[in-house]
Amino acid sequence: MRADIHPEYNEVLFHDTNADVYFLTRSTIKTKHTREYEGKEYPYVALDVSSASHPFYTGEQRKAQNEGRVATFNKRFGAFASRGKK
Repeated sequence: MRADIHPEYNEVLFHDTNADVYFLTRSTIKTKHTREYEGKEYPYVALDVSSASHPFYTGEQRKAQNEGRVATFNKRFGAFASRGKK
């Protein structure tokens, strides 16, 4: 391998602001912000969405799918059907 071509691989603190969860993992990301976590200082990155708050991982997405196709159709086009009846 050639020397001096690889980025630095350090521990970084990621913070999911929606779920207020912290993840300590290794990354090559560079940031100017730092935070203290468990007694040590780490580079800090704030996230809007992670696996702790994303609907796919939390299971919230299933609630909308349980409604069914007929209910979804009636919700979208129910107003048109009620206008035709007099």
